[in-house]
Amino acid sequence: MKEKAMTILYEVHGNLYVNLTNKCPCACTFCLRQTRESMEESGVLWLEHTPSVEEVKAEFDKFDMGKYGEVVFCGFGEPTEALEVLLGTARFVKERYGKKIRINTNGLGNLVNGKNIAPLFEGLIDTVSISLNTPDAGKYYELVRPKFGEQSFEAMLSFAKECKKYVSEVVMTTVDTTLTKQEEEECRKICEEVGARYRIRPWED
Repeated sequence: MKEKAMTILYEVHGNLYVNLTNKCPCACTFCLRQTRESMEESGVLWLEHTPSVEEVKAEFDKFDMGKYGEVVFCGFGEPTEALEVLLGTARFVKERYGKKIRINTNGLGNLVNGKNIAPLFEGLIDTVSISLNTPDAGKYYELVRPKFGEQSFEAMLSFAKECKKYVSEVVMTTVDTTLTKQEEEECRKICEEVGARYRIRPWED
């Protein structure tokens, strides 16, 4: 049985991460939460419950915000599963601390919420980082196992294009050592078409 806690904020690489929810529409074959309960010194990231905006705000008082370059919405779930809390928290962070804000996402937020959520990021979110994972729709479905089925790959690309209209930087990522050089080039071309920056992020075990 997984241990439960209320680790809402945690530090990674000089940034402050926000763990809003454990809900996710995917069951990725490579997901880190299958093999661990925490990240570095984060404490257990399995939440007792999904926190409210007020609960998240209160956690910021425990941290010296001058230390952090970015506030990143990324935890043991898909941040857009808690969209209203995400937006409320982002508004608070911008108004009180003036920090840059990034969302690390699987890019299925429009399917999760049943609408185009990208316009809601305007003026709040500085960077959206989307897990591309692979250039192939069939392989994506096998790897990510999204509950929305085979439409998910195109929905993720469409979300990236929408985010480009409202967010200053859109990044699409794959993981180092998981693709061939040819596949990485195909991913690079996809990112060029979308207008996103391509990033190959390091493997974490």
